Formats: sequence, C-alpha cells, structure tokens
Amino acid sequence: MEFLLEPLRYEFFRHGLWAALMVGALCGVVGVYIVLRGMSYIGHGLSHAAFGGAVVGYVMNVNFYLGAGLWGFLAAILIGQVSKKRKIKEDAAIGIVTTASFAIGVALISRVRKFTLSFEAALFGNILGITTTDLIVISSVTAMISLLLFFFYKQLLFTTFDKDAAKIFGIKTEWVEILFSLILAAAIIVSMNIIGVTMIAAAIVIPAVTARMLTDRFSYMMIASTLIGSGTAVSGMYLSYYFNAASGATIVLFAACVFCLAMFYNYIRKRMLVHEHAHQHGRVEHLHEHPHATGHEHPHEDKESTKAIPAAPLSKGSLKGKPGER
Repeated sequence: MEFLLEPLRYEFFRHGLWAALMVGALCGVVGVYIVLRGMSYIGHGLSHAAFGGAVVGYVMNVNFYLGAGLWGFLAAILIGQVSKKRKIKEDAAIGIVTTASFAIGVALISRVRKFTLSFEAALFGNILGITTTDLIVISSVTAMISLLLFFFYKQLLFTTFDKDAAKIFGIKTEWVEILFSLILAAAIIVSMNIIGVTMIAAAIVIPAVTARMLTDRFSYMMIASTLIGSGTAVSGMYLSYYFNAASGATIVLFAACVFCLAMFYNYIRKRMLVHEHAHQHGRVEHLHEHPHATGHEHPHEDKESTKAIPAAPLSKGSLKGKPGER
C-alpha cells in the first residue's frame, strides 16, 4: 500500500493522476472509432495541427485551449473536404493539412523565442504541471464527449461500419462526420498537455487495438478499450514517478507492453482452439460420393474378416461413423 500511497502525498501527482485517468479513458473510447475506421494516422496528424494552432493562439495572446481547439477542428474539417476528391486519398490529405499547420507553428516559434518552454511541454507533455483549471477543462470535455457518444451511439456506429448503408437509412452521414471530427479534435486538445503531441497517436490507437484483439463485439471493445486506456495511464503515472521518467512516454510504453501481452494471449488461445479442434475431429473418416450410381455394392475388406460390406448410399461431403467406431 505504501507503493500506492506515497506519491499521493504530493498535490502535483494527484492532479496528474486524475488528468491521466480521464484522458486515458477518453483516448481509449475515441480510439475504438479511429481504429475501426482505419484512421489511425489522423490522431498523429491532428495533434500536429493543433500544435500549430496553439502557437498561433500564444502569439495572438489567445487561450491555449481556444486556439488549439479551433485550429484542430478546422483542420479536421479541411481533411474531410480534401479527401472527398477522388484523386486525393485521406492519408494524403492528412499529410498535407497537418504538416502545413505544424510548420506554421515551428515558423512562429523561430520568430518568438519566448515560447521555447511551452513548446517542449506541448511536444512531450507536462502532466505534473496540471493545474486545477486544466482539470476542470479535461473533466468538462470528457463529460461532453461521453454524452455525445451516448446520444449518437447508433449514428456513429452505423456510419463507422457502412457509410453508404447509413445514407440509405436516412442518417445524415456528413453531419455525423463533422460531429466525430469535433469529438476527435476536443479529445486531442485536452490530451496534449498530458501526453504530448508526439505520443497522442499511440495513446489513442494502442488501447483500442489491444481491445480489438480480445473481443469481436463492438460494445465490449469500447468498454475494454476505456478500461485499458485509463488503467495504463494510471499505471504509467506510478512508473514514471518511481523511475523518474517522462510521464507521457512511460504511459505509452506501458500500454505497448499490455498490447504485447494481449498478442501473446491471443496467440496461445488460437493455438489451443486449433489443437482442441484437431483432437476432436482427427479420427473422423470423410468419404466422398463414388462416380457410379449410389446403392452399388462395393466390397470393402474388413480387418478381422473378409466378408464384403455393402456400401450405403452416400451424399457428397457426408461423414461415415463417429470417432471410435469401426
């Protein structure tokens, strides 16, 4: 118990722990939609775009969350609009929009040297510098996204798996895509100070991929990804405290270890299922239809006697006997 209670004596660790718990759960649940949509790269891209917005907001003396949020949301909308062109795929649109936004931020930093410390915090995370205001913002965004995912669960689910069929059933998929862009941008903005721009993509993708290896049901996958995201975030916080390492990197590394364990478990489970299947069906004799007429007596020699056994009519693919029968 001392291992768990000792870090809690410090206020900065308590703030960081609460922030990590909420952000881990948030990234986990949003990551499910990202992974199932095949958009794993967009989390990395939008975090870079939001960084550019944060720098612009700093130069214009605008609140960090406001500047980064507006820029990230506009970048998500722009990516969707550009990728609608048949000649431009979504990954190419992400690369163009997000790298341009990131380049704007770097160019402004080279002009305004005072942003150096905040630049490092945004890139690599500063979870131990979380304030009460940050906790209020994170909890508000987490509650808002949770409500949106609850009320628009069916629309998001349908659009994720079959956008064309969703249109046929009257779902306004364009508005659903805009809503999801808002959700993703908000999740990334509140995660930047916790995990950092360089680690956000991993924090979003790893819990969802790990949950996908453990279950095939969407609802179970969402629950598992949320638990894995929050659990790895809290565990990573404790490890970063005792190993004196960067919190964001430690959280991601611990999540990667959990993913490796899930891969190993999935491999062992499949091997056991294959072995069990072979054990149950290894002695079943599969017979196929003879090319001549059915009912024709064809002598088969029995091992214990030479008495001819008339063949029963067989259909294609039928099974003769059970395991253990002669």
